[in-house]
Order: sequence, then C-alpha cells, then structure tokens
Amino acid sequence: MFKLLNTFRAVYETKNFSKAAEVLFISQPAVSNQIKQLEEELNVELFVRSGRQEMVTTKQAEILYHHLLNLADDWEDILQALKTQSVPKETCKIIASNTFAVYYLPELMKELVRHFPEVSFVLEMDNSEVVLDKIEKHQAHFGFIEKPLITETAIRQEILNDELVHAGDLSSELWLVREESSGVYHYTERYFLENNLSPQKMIIKNNEIIVRCLEKGIGQSILSKKALTPKIHWQSLSSGYQRKFYLIKRDRIDSTQLRKIVHFITTHFQKENG
Repeated sequence: MFKLLNTFRAVYETKNFSKAAEVLFISQPAVSNQIKQLEEELNVELFVRSGRQEMVTTKQAEILYHHLLNLADDWEDILQALKTQSVPKETCKIIASNTFAVYYLPELMKELVRHFPEVSFVLEMDNSEVVLDKIEKHQAHFGFIEKPLITETAIRQEILNDELVHAGDLSSELWLVREESSGVYHYTERYFLENNLSPQKMIIKNNEIIVRCLEKGIGQSILSKKALTPKIHWQSLSSGYQRKFYLIKRDRIDSTQLRKIVHFITTHFQKENG
C-alpha cells in the first residue's frame, strides 16, 4: 500500500503520469497500473482521464492527498526513531523568500538556536510561490513570504512590515529590477507607472547582487531599507511602498516542539513590531 500511495503522491503533485514516472524512476504503464490498483482498493476515482496532458484530480484525490501528507510526516518520525533507537533530535525545516532569508532570518535564527538547542534547523531560500508550495507539500515546516498568496491547505499569518526605498544613483538611466516572480518587482513597476517611466532595465534575480551593484555606483533600484549599506545613497518613498511579510505554516503541527517554535516566532515579531 505504501508503494501505491507514494505513486499517487507523485501523480497528484505532477498532474501527469509520464512526469510521475520520471520522478519515481519507473515506467509510465507501471504508474498507470498502480493508480488503477489503488482506485480499485479504495473503490474511488482519483483522476479523471480526459486525454489532456495534465490530469484532473477528483475531490477524493484531494482528501487522500491532504491526509497522506500527515501520514508521511508520521512515518518519517517513526523511521527516524527506529534508526536512533532513542528519542530522535527534532528537525525543523524553514524556507524563506530572498529578502527575509538574507536580512531578517539570521536575526531570528540567533534567537531560535539559543532557545531551542535540541532542535536541528535546516534553512532554505526560494521565491514566495515555491515557499508556499513546499509548505503545502510538507517539504518544510515553516516559511516566510513577501506576497499575500492565497492558500487553502496552509495557514498564513502577517508578522512584519518592510519599508521599500529608492536607492542608488538616482540620476542613472539604468534600473536594476528583480524578476517578475519577486514581490519587489510589482512595486518597481508601480513606481514606473506612477512616474511615467520606461527606463532601461537590467533584470537581476538576486537581491544581494543588486546591493553590490548599487555600492559600485551601477544604476538605481527599489529595495528593502533593511538591505541598505552605508555606501548606498537612498531616499524614502510614500507609505504605499510598505510591504508585509507573512509566516506560512502547515495546518496541522503534531510536534510539541514545533508548536513551541511557531509560538516563539510569532511572539518574537510581536515584540519587534512594538
């Protein structure tokens, strides 16, 4: 049954039998047969075979997937306990979007490591969409994003305000702009519209690179005030350039230790916000 459920999870997440087969390193017919076997055992239809490349999931598939994620978490805990033959050290996986990961997460981690020395932390950085996706798929415990993304299977909580500023050589014709998937990109485009600008752009997919370029006198940009260094000239923007950061967490947290960590994170930022 575990093999069938693992195949189901791969198909559900890829929405494609062939892609699931690549992930699982088995043939496409084997994937199809295993899904058919699972549907027969459960007496439900999990996917609608419409002939289109992307599979259509049924309501029963959504229910099964949601519960399967929790089951997978429990099974991993059991395996770890069996390997260590003792109470395993808790692992806490945290993933954050670029600005939060670089400029806010280290300060938070300083406190988390001090207050939870028995926990093994794993950190990762990616864009907001990937952060949410990994939380929903139980590939991380907590995430921090800079977009108010809609989610039905995770909990989103506002924790922090971040001020954006206009920085760099303000007379330069070159603008350093993040990619479209970045939260700052939309604020930058808003600034262009408000000021009727169609400037020369350099797309840079990393905030740290933008900061280093600004320090060298290359172009201008809109970025978090938190990212400024003494070498960078800057000026404030209107109140409309205040963005929010959000904590994303699973809708179910069984571990007492992880519940304590999320409570600590929430309290930490409540104090930060005064």
